[in-house]
Amino acid sequence: GRSSWEPRTGSRNSSLNQFLKIFQNHCVFYMFVFSAVVERRGIMLPPSRRDFVSLTVSESGSYTNSKQWRRQSCWRKWKQLSRLQRSLILFTLMLLLVGGITTSPTLIGHWRADLPNSCFFLWIALKQLFPVFLFLSAESRLEAVREAFRHAWKGYKNFAWGHDELKPISKSYGEWFGLGLTLIDALDTMWILGLEEEFAEARQWVAKELSFDKNVDVNLFESTIRILGSLLSTYHLTGDSLFLEKAKDIGSRLMPAFNTASKIPYSDVNIGKGTAHPPQWTSDSSVAEVTSIQLEFRELSRLTGDPKYKLAVMEVMKQVHKLDGKQDGLVPMFINTNNGLFTHQGMYTLGARADSYYEYLLKQWIQGGKTEKELLDDYLQAVEGVKKNLLKKSTPSGLTFVGELSHGHFSPKMDHLVCFLPGTLALGAHYGLPADHMELAKQLMETCYQIYAQMETGLSPEIAHFNMHEGSTQDVDVKIADRHNLLRPETVESLFYLYRFTKDKKYQQWGWEILQNFNKYTRVPTGGYTSINNVRDPASPSPRDKMESFFLGETLKYFYLLFSEDPNLISLDKYVFNTEAHPLPIWPQSE
Repeated sequence: GRSSWEPRTGSRNSSLNQFLKIFQNHCVFYMFVFSAVVERRGIMLPPSRRDFVSLTVSESGSYTNSKQWRRQSCWRKWKQLSRLQRSLILFTLMLLLVGGITTSPTLIGHWRADLPNSCFFLWIALKQLFPVFLFLSAESRLEAVREAFRHAWKGYKNFAWGHDELKPISKSYGEWFGLGLTLIDALDTMWILGLEEEFAEARQWVAKELSFDKNVDVNLFESTIRILGSLLSTYHLTGDSLFLEKAKDIGSRLMPAFNTASKIPYSDVNIGKGTAHPPQWTSDSSVAEVTSIQLEFRELSRLTGDPKYKLAVMEVMKQVHKLDGKQDGLVPMFINTNNGLFTHQGMYTLGARADSYYEYLLKQWIQGGKTEKELLDDYLQAVEGVKKNLLKKSTPSGLTFVGELSHGHFSPKMDHLVCFLPGTLALGAHYGLPADHMELAKQLMETCYQIYAQMETGLSPEIAHFNMHEGSTQDVDVKIADRHNLLRPETVESLFYLYRFTKDKKYQQWGWEILQNFNKYTRVPTGGYTSINNVRDPASPSPRDKMESFFLGETLKYFYLLFSEDPNLISLDKYVFNTEAHPLPIWPQSE
């Protein structure tokens, strides 16, 4: 039969047929090599491994012969090149092959005499090269994320190693808990990005330097999502028991927070003394903090076989479920640790102090195999409450946004934190929740992108206010005090979910624009990235001299997953992300 590479009409031109056969053979070879690169070293997860260096020697202990050694040496040098470098080399070889043959005077003469077949050949060549262009585009973006991580890591390693946060402008560090927060938060990011050298040095620090036996107060919520979450996630990705042992240690040290009369945990724990207390200025805890630690403690119980962790956090969910003071499923921002009741009632937001309560309702339901109906019911009721009370349109563009409610008064204020919602809604729709959740997710995703695009730096402010008055000329206003950008992940997080479920390339393009603007306005030449004070002044964005741990733990991780074309790279049918972007496994149905 006729080869699929040959013209459909018969050709009397033997030279052209000979060329097509040569081109077929070479292209099939190179496309095979490309497939191998993609499958073995491209956008897949690194193969599971328990050790970081492995050596293979013969039983006799002798070296292999010189020819084999040279072949192995060349292969090692080839593997030392970055994925993008290897891809570019292969692509260049393909172009040289096509260019060299097509510039042959004999063949050009034949093609002029046989224009239809020549055009058909060009169409075939372009058709076969198009996937290569797509691959290189995706690979270049993935490499850009890896490069950004290496640059951030360079600053942390040089100026803040073993400390909580990098101050890249002053080339120093800041402490919050004194537990190497940035390093721990970034562990699973390095593994997912395939940064083996950086991961190995971080693991060594965890093994030799990390100790939780310290007389220090830590925030229950932040240490759970950043430290416990990352250790559990890294254990699952690597199979390395070191991280599970560290997770058990910090998990047990956080448990005194639950020793309250109401069973609503205190906000702060001294992990060395085993004592806990509320903040000095109040006996309240924020609702988001006490209801966004469940994924991690539930998983710790599953791994250890000790139910105390899960029982403690699920008691919180049971109490919040039955409390008065909600409005259409929306919860107030604070809860009292003495009596277990909501405080500051009448104020409802999906921003700070309430946001991840809604996120964890859905994700606990997913984590537990979609069996806990109370969690799902509370989530669905809350989504309807958002639609009824908080959802509005801006003027003049009609952007859909989520505002706030204070004692019946609506405010068109939307925190950047709210941009977690498009991704959460899309995740729910993926798991069979109403289709209009996905439509709302797309509308809100457009809004979150516009909050970036309408700023002079292309970076989002911490808080935006939307215009709703007739005659407004711009949708978004930003107050002077709200113009800072903290390198937050929520918009990139939702872009990842929307692209993973829809495959609409615009979400990748939006993310690429945001990454470029991070590089333009927040990258510090000596290493690291800094938050900035003013997203409306590209000439002087005013660096704040702080790189939050979540830039490595969340933002860059979600960029990488957004640009990856591999749906099995942290499959959303197998993992659920905690609110700090640490993937935890969805439990088997049998459990």
